[in-house]
Amino acid sequence: MQRWRGLDHLPGGWGRCVVTIGVFDGVHRGHQALVGRAVELAAEKGVPSVLMTFDPHPSEVVRPGSHPAQLTSLRQRAELVEGLGVDVFCVVPFTAEVSRMPAAEFVHEILVDRLHVASVVVGQNFTFGSKAAGNVDLLRALGQRFGFGTEGADLVTDDGVTYSSTYIRACIDAGDVEAAAHALGRPHRLEGIVVRGDGRGKELGFPTANLSTTRFAAVPADGVYSCWFIHAGGRRLRAAVSVGTNPTFSGRERRVEAYVLDVDEDFYGQRVALDFVARLRAMERYDTVEALLDQMHKDVAETRDILPGAGA
Repeated sequence: MQRWRGLDHLPGGWGRCVVTIGVFDGVHRGHQALVGRAVELAAEKGVPSVLMTFDPHPSEVVRPGSHPAQLTSLRQRAELVEGLGVDVFCVVPFTAEVSRMPAAEFVHEILVDRLHVASVVVGQNFTFGSKAAGNVDLLRALGQRFGFGTEGADLVTDDGVTYSSTYIRACIDAGDVEAAAHALGRPHRLEGIVVRGDGRGKELGFPTANLSTTRFAAVPADGVYSCWFIHAGGRRLRAAVSVGTNPTFSGRERRVEAYVLDVDEDFYGQRVALDFVARLRAMERYDTVEALLDQMHKDVAETRDILPGAGA
């Protein structure tokens, strides 16, 4: 899969293509259906499939300070859509100038003049152009004028729930990582660098790897979770993970701390990931250290029951 940053340096002899457009944060089950259709249509036409996304999130440019929690980094998104068969992952820098571009101009300059689009596949709720004035009907009308096809794909629903990034963020914010995983089609993943903590976990017999996450990362609600701890080329280990301020010790800084089961390793400085499988309990304050330790042993035992065992 090719990865482009902007559209200023397209390969020589670039012909026509099928494009799907969106932020695609999470690459959830709805996104997967949409991208799958674009890949299928591109194969039918014998042209490349292009996924166009934006960086930073458009809402941060249009309404500074409103950047939503981020379900996936651009790197994660690229890896996920590559697995769906996309030929080109194209990141368009979203600037104030792009946000002010009229819908018809966006189509003519970017889709027609630059990408030579043969077909566009978007969700039925897709909007584009200045003040989000463009929609699927306008895109279809412009396609008739400029000679490309338009497909507005139905949104994916299950039991009355429409899968969307907003819905998944709400699940994660509430700590319902199982509902989030159902909508994503996989566990929610949180990535970060392991940094030094205060060492209290080691003193208690539960040494933890403390994750430093990115600014907008979608961190689940405070509580204790069973997770897969992924590092070193995809190696998976079981972990009991605490998210919160550690109220028993009057903590103030919100942290993500992973106690990795059955290993004695120092993960400091490594980039690792946590796949959130289940929430065990809310964050609680205990009157004694002994009561906390008793509960931590129960959390570990429950994690062993939930996760089948370490795997490569």
